Amino acid sequence: MKRVLITGTQSYIGKSLKKRLDALLGKYNYQMISLRDNSWKGYSFENYDAVVHIVGIAHIKETKNNSQKYYEINRDLAYEVAKKAKSEGVKQFLFLSSMSIYGLNEGLIDENTIPSPTTHYGKSKLQAENLLLNMRNNNFKVAILRPPIVYGKNSIGNYSKLAKLAKITPLFPSIDNKRSMIFIENLITVIIDILESNREGIFHPQNSEFVSTRELVALISKLNNKKIILFPWLNFLIDSSNNKTLTKVFGTLAYTKELSMYNEELHKRFISFEESIELTEGKND
Repeated sequence: MKRVLITGTQSYIGKSLKKRLDALLGKYNYQMISLRDNSWKGYSFENYDAVVHIVGIAHIKETKNNSQKYYEINRDLAYEVAKKAKSEGVKQFLFLSSMSIYGLNEGLIDENTIPSPTTHYGKSKLQAENLLLNMRNNNFKVAILRPPIVYGKNSIGNYSKLAKLAKITPLFPSIDNKRSMIFIENLITVIIDILESNREGIFHPQNSEFVSTRELVALISKLNNKKIILFPWLNFLIDSSNNKTLTKVFGTLAYTKELSMYNEELHKRFISFEESIELTEGKND
């Protein structure tokens, strides 16, 4: 039975991981701890085989007043937890990073793409990665996950914003872009595989299928019994705009399939894109 410590009692990913571990009766002995104050420093890590560090700051608007918070939480806190884990004999450390470390609004990301973050969120995550990777040795394995947009039932972030739009707008551009996304249950499947196989390295998890914003909005509308018309002539307005927000929504930003396919058998267990949206929208409970 593997003993796992999860940081982040209130995180969406943490709660989802807890639910999956509960379902795997007898395979995992786990504990979730909060890092909101310094009491965690007095908690012993000695009884654990792995730490899954999920705590992080995201989904808030970056300002001059909160920029330092990103580094304190996403970088410094992660490093503190990892140092404690290593010194107390934990053998594996999983860190939730992000696609944001690449600093791109559009493009295809492959093994040769150099990280160049542009936000405090992305910079703090990449700096944390570098600190953690330098801690590796034969007795301390580090696994870093760089997920793209994570979505699922009751998730927050870009998916929820797009879903709200899909339920109210009658018209939508018919742009055929490609986006990397990952359904929460597929991400948890990857995390479990890394724990079970005691893997280390950098991972770029994504759904088996690329996602088109057009297809996503159309499916959400259909599942909510809303009629939406896809108009190709709206594409010109998007293509001629230099608006970064529009680029984020309608541009192509994806990991290559080769970058994500570290375990082909694992992808066969993934929930399909269409079923994942049905589950997210509560139409396949």
